[in-house]
Amino acid sequence: MDIKYNTTYKLPVLPLRGVVIFPKTLLNFDVVRKKSIESIKEAMRGNQLVFISSQRDPSNKNPLISDLYSMGIVAKIVQVLKQPDEITRVVVEGICRAEIVAYPDDNGVMTAEVHTCCDPDKEEMGAKTVALMRSVKEEFEQYIHIVPKVPSDVIFKVAMCKNGGELCDYIAGNTMLDYQIKQNVLELEDVEERLEYLLKTLDEEIQVLGIQSEICEKAKSNIDENQRKYFLREQLNIIEEELGEDESPFDEAESYAEQIENLHLPEESEEYLIKECKKMAKMPFGSQEASVIRSYLDTVLELPWNVYTNDSIDLEKIRSTLDKNHYGLDKVKKRIIEQLAVKKMNPEAKGQIICLVGPPGVGKTSIAQSVASAINRKSARIALGGVKDEAEIRGHRKTYLGSMPGRIIKAIIQAGSCNPVLILDEIDKLSNDYKGDPTSALLEVLDGEQNNKFCDHYLEIPFDLSNVLFITTANDLSSVPTPLIDRMEVISLDSYTREEKFNIAKKHLIPKQYSQCGINSKIVKFSKIGIYSIIDYYTNEAGVRNLERTIATVMRKCIVNYIDNVYDSVTVTSKNIEEYLGPKKYIDEKLPKTNQIGAVNGLAWTSVGGTLLPIEVAVMPGTGKIELTGSLGDVMKESAKTAISCIRSKSKLLKVDSDFYKNCDIHIHAPEGAVPKDGPSAGITMATAIYSALSSKPVKRDIAMTGEITLRGNVLPIGGLKEKSMAAYKAGAKTVIIPEGNFRDISEFDDVIKSNIQFIPVSRIEQVFDYAFVPSEKTDKVSVDDKVLNAERHLHTKPLRL
Repeated sequence: MDIKYNTTYKLPVLPLRGVVIFPKTLLNFDVVRKKSIESIKEAMRGNQLVFISSQRDPSNKNPLISDLYSMGIVAKIVQVLKQPDEITRVVVEGICRAEIVAYPDDNGVMTAEVHTCCDPDKEEMGAKTVALMRSVKEEFEQYIHIVPKVPSDVIFKVAMCKNGGELCDYIAGNTMLDYQIKQNVLELEDVEERLEYLLKTLDEEIQVLGIQSEICEKAKSNIDENQRKYFLREQLNIIEEELGEDESPFDEAESYAEQIENLHLPEESEEYLIKECKKMAKMPFGSQEASVIRSYLDTVLELPWNVYTNDSIDLEKIRSTLDKNHYGLDKVKKRIIEQLAVKKMNPEAKGQIICLVGPPGVGKTSIAQSVASAINRKSARIALGGVKDEAEIRGHRKTYLGSMPGRIIKAIIQAGSCNPVLILDEIDKLSNDYKGDPTSALLEVLDGEQNNKFCDHYLEIPFDLSNVLFITTANDLSSVPTPLIDRMEVISLDSYTREEKFNIAKKHLIPKQYSQCGINSKIVKFSKIGIYSIIDYYTNEAGVRNLERTIATVMRKCIVNYIDNVYDSVTVTSKNIEEYLGPKKYIDEKLPKTNQIGAVNGLAWTSVGGTLLPIEVAVMPGTGKIELTGSLGDVMKESAKTAISCIRSKSKLLKVDSDFYKNCDIHIHAPEGAVPKDGPSAGITMATAIYSALSSKPVKRDIAMTGEITLRGNVLPIGGLKEKSMAAYKAGAKTVIIPEGNFRDISEFDDVIKSNIQFIPVSRIEQVFDYAFVPSEKTDKVSVDDKVLNAERHLHTKPLRL
């Protein structure tokens, strides 16, 4: 469609921000606003014509037609490209000037009636117009000399332009003028007026650019002058050094010496440091040796010499703080309270180094940090995992390039006092190589009789570590050298029991996650059975890290439902827990439903707690073969053979066939065959199962047992009874047979276990038989259903230690 001049058209309107387009020019720009995109679509549905005008206020994001300049351009859309992020790129070509005369509302699309201006090509060129054109071209030539980035094709077209209006539009569209000036040029229809305005504008712009150029030249000149002075000053310094007239570093050495004297160090240390100051005083200021000594002295002065924090040893407050921050861990808390009580009575007492040993996630590091906070001491943590260089502990010799003090001295500097709490984390993860053994370097650090004169290789003067409270942590001491263990008091932290995990979750983890998620118990509430369900069916660990992550997972999903208005509040229970965490990952261990022959409930210890370990025995006619299955370790195999020999030696007393070892094949099996099992504490369990199978006596279904057996039938103590008892309680056992030597351990058990389980201490295997078997008058019908004998049990991922 050809545009006629002095004609009114109804066209969609496309507003621009800070941009002005002129006739006979191409312009491409990106369109984001929905109204603008609708205008483009409307134009493309018709004759591709659109009216383009600039906004009066570029910051207006939703302009009306009244917010636009009335004078604009009728343009043709040449190309439309879709870009990512809902951006439309448009290429338009200006046709002619037009002015808005009316703007009716047309179905939500910005539309206006515009009147096109006169045809500029039909205007007569007078002498004044020609003169103004020449002047404009001359001014433009001056402009391009100041602004050298003007493209050559623009310069050529300006030189070849013969029409005054076209010349004005082209120059205005291709110069860095303000958009309001360009709009003024656009609104001037008279060619001579337009040329005069552009001539005046170019003249002003040239003056501004000239002043700007002068300012830049002066700034550059000043910079050059400063650089010249810098070079002259450096040359002067070199000349003075050559003549020996430069400033001596003696004053700096004197300043260091004065600071050292104010530290009131031991005489030998002070003399050594003063000697270093004298060395530096004799060296040129910029020499490498002087820099090394300067760095060394700075490090020495950073150390908190004779700076101590006042201990606030209020045992009741400390006990309250530890109980508030940590549930359980009574053994650790008591030992810390004891040491602090001694410290209160004798401030000069040198305390032992405490080593907290336990599985990951049981609170070793956090309780150490709580101790520092409770007694008002500063603390620093040293991560020793992966350290394999002795210099990491003792420091590097200061003569080496990039030398620095060891981690102990760095931690002292970080803490800012001579009596902080230093936490040596993961001491069992230290390794060694050709650079030395860091565990050997720790022998001096952790020796209360030697560390009062700890000498770091970098410092080369002793530093007193005897007032530092060292608390080390480890997961397993088997890799720690014996001399290092000998210097520490080892406190073992057992894995948390089910009840301890419940209280930790209720009192610490859930409130912590409420705070982190920005919610409260009004939105998400955890019932008692809901917490137990998470512990029992979705976590299997010694500590509570995975428990905390699981609780956080539940809260996140509840928050999503809350924001989506699925519900206003929710209580997490055992019935809806699978909605948030999916199917149960771990299945409850259950006791047999009936009394059985040849099947006994044993108990085992794992790194994540106790577990039920059934032992099954089958006796068949044969030639005396013994078959042991279930991934049994060497110690457990020996326990099985010991149990068989014990039964054989007591065959007359127990009224079993004395030739069973010749006439019968005995198969002993521990279910969950993929899980390695080892240890001696299944001895009485195996003996009871063997005797039950040989005598056809059923074993009580609700009884569990643990204990090592000897050939003589004695029952020996075992470890991990606390965790094993918790496993028996969870499985529903009513009675647990334990070695008499372990009876004293019951005092450390949770009250819920002591109130629900009857513990029977035994010293002989005969006592085990008296309690384990069902009396003949109460014998239930024995089930031989394979489904009962092989009841579904959860496959543990951790090896069992019996």
